[in-house]
Amino acid sequence: MTKNNTENMELLLSEQTAAESKIKPDYESEIVSVIKGNLSPKAMQSRLEDYHGNDIAQAMESLSTAERKKLYRVCTVDMLADVFEYIEEEDAGIYIDEMDIQKAAGVISELETDTAADVLHEINKEKRGLIIDFLKPEIRDDIRLIASFDDDEIGSRMTTNFISIRENLTVKEAMKELIRQAKENDNISTLFTVDEHNEFYGAIDLKDLITADSIDSLDSLTTTSFPYVYANESIDDCIEKLKDYGEDFVPVLDNGNRLLGVITAQSVIEVVDDEMGEDYARLAGLIAEEDLNEPLLDSMRKRLPWLIVLLGLGIAVSGVVGIFESVVAQLTLIMAFQSLILDMAGNVGTQSLAVTIRVLTDENLTFSQKLHLVLKEMRVGLFNGILLSVVSVVFVGLYIMLFKQKAALFSFSVSGCIGASLVLAMLISSAVGTLIPLFFKRIKVDPAVASGPLITTINDLVAVVTYYGISKILLIDLLHLAG
Repeated sequence: MTKNNTENMELLLSEQTAAESKIKPDYESEIVSVIKGNLSPKAMQSRLEDYHGNDIAQAMESLSTAERKKLYRVCTVDMLADVFEYIEEEDAGIYIDEMDIQKAAGVISELETDTAADVLHEINKEKRGLIIDFLKPEIRDDIRLIASFDDDEIGSRMTTNFISIRENLTVKEAMKELIRQAKENDNISTLFTVDEHNEFYGAIDLKDLITADSIDSLDSLTTTSFPYVYANESIDDCIEKLKDYGEDFVPVLDNGNRLLGVITAQSVIEVVDDEMGEDYARLAGLIAEEDLNEPLLDSMRKRLPWLIVLLGLGIAVSGVVGIFESVVAQLTLIMAFQSLILDMAGNVGTQSLAVTIRVLTDENLTFSQKLHLVLKEMRVGLFNGILLSVVSVVFVGLYIMLFKQKAALFSFSVSGCIGASLVLAMLISSAVGTLIPLFFKRIKVDPAVASGPLITTINDLVAVVTYYGISKILLIDLLHLAG
């Protein structure tokens, strides 16, 4: 074998090795094989301890009920609790329902209290009561506290897994208290201080506490301007503040300013994700998000209301086109460019809608600020329309003249009509996309209900009237180009 051939073979082998190293191990199949195997319970537990909780959670979907029950018996409560942190509440409720009462109560006890409350909500009432009776009194009280809040309140997303100490302690005393509470609570990177009435006073960074002199007072380490939210506040109202804080934990207070719990950064991410999903559903004309396994009739019920409204508006658009039937009959060529006007009007309206809904998250907008928003969006629509109309006049005119073999006057008259229609349609559509959500907000209706399909359909109506109206006035009445 020549030197070159040897080098080529080594190169191919190295590339193959590199490619194989990039292939992600199939942990799910490995875990399923372990559970389906004949290992002793102790050996199986030892093997499963090597896998991440998320990998085991993914593998559970591939197991039968009998195989999952085998997993519950083999794994410790701590192992199962780690796995359940990565399972959706609906599925977690099903899995908990498959366990014996004592094991289920143990897993629930180890979960974050907000997660535990959500999971218990998915279990049938009879078994839920039995599991709650097995819980320690303090855990039971925490879960009932969180369950007492509505789903749209911050309190429903908080956890009682946090460290709380008195604000008048010394550093040495605070460290002893931290060690005592850390046995039950592992969120220790930030400590919260309270007064004798359990009213929130401030927060202390764990690093600052560890590095301080033992005789120092806590007051010098405490940040009294630390952000907080109230348990009864709406998630929608707090979501912007929570995103802006950038803290690992934000304390949650009752109306008497007493510390009830904390909302974690992970919970904030979940809240934002849920809110985005709901907003996207409403912007798509749905009254709620759909589940993959949702029954057909339920999905139809969510979609039909807006579809009926949009059908009525669509009929109106078609009716308007019918009014301009004589224009189309005399200038059939303009029909080819109808979609251009409709699409651009719909696009600019949807953009304005998105901007307006984003701005309306600020509850303190004044009338002058709202007016400024409307005028700003109209200016954006106007100047974008002017730029796009110039492009359209040139390219559409050349297209008609070269490919349709029409005279230059006719070609650029039609393209000029399209350009003028674009400017006017985009100007009006940007105003519509801003004014409709403002109107909905004014009448106390969620502005996201002013959905993308609704705005688009209304803008179709605007674009049709604009396009065919200008075509009639400019091309037929003034230039007499019909024929």
